Amino acid sequence: MHVLDNVIWQALTTRDAPFAESFKDARRFVREVGPLGAFREHGVQGYASLAGLVGPGGTVGLFLDDPYQARAGWESVAGAPLLQMVCDNGLTPDQPNSSKDMPTLVELGTPDSPEMIELTAMTKPGPFGPRTHELGTYLGIRLQGRLVAMAGERLKIPGHTEVSAVCTHPEHTGKGYAAILMVEVMKRIRERGETPFLHVRADNGRAIEIYKRLGFRERKLGHFAVLRKT
Repeated sequence: MHVLDNVIWQALTTRDAPFAESFKDARRFVREVGPLGAFREHGVQGYASLAGLVGPGGTVGLFLDDPYQARAGWESVAGAPLLQMVCDNGLTPDQPNSSKDMPTLVELGTPDSPEMIELTAMTKPGPFGPRTHELGTYLGIRLQGRLVAMAGERLKIPGHTEVSAVCTHPEHTGKGYAAILMVEVMKRIRERGETPFLHVRADNGRAIEIYKRLGFRERKLGHFAVLRKT
């Protein structure tokens, strides 16, 4: 198995273990961090462990290799094809803007959490909770005091860190903010001797093209599934 396969499980049993809840062969992030979870292996035992972890009526987001197939005791809430991309060329791209045009990047933390949740709820880059920012460095761009763009780190496994929550307020798209933020996040990941990777909906062609220009390559097509235990 490649280190980026079953990546949520890999994260929750290694570098992100301090944020994990566990039951037998299943793990999930504590609820304040986010809804993502995983099991050691896909199958009866995996889903049984997951059921014990989330409980009746509980929901969990999974990264699966194949589209979710109906299973007794579970209800599909949402799902989409999910593309995993990795930037393993050893390079960090240059900033797309000249220094005089560069907006100021600010580190985001607990005081910024309400605005981060508001921005991600509006732009939907993926699940984001009140403690998601604790998983790594998050950077933002503010205009007139208002958070208009952000990006940061989420899943962490040995040697790799995921670039996540890349989003821009709809009133400020087209200014290159996403690329500017990503380059800085990638730079910091590289400086730790790690490789950046990310996940994106497979139908988000605009984002995929931006990521390719920044050096990411398509590695694996999987599926994101949000399930509820009935």
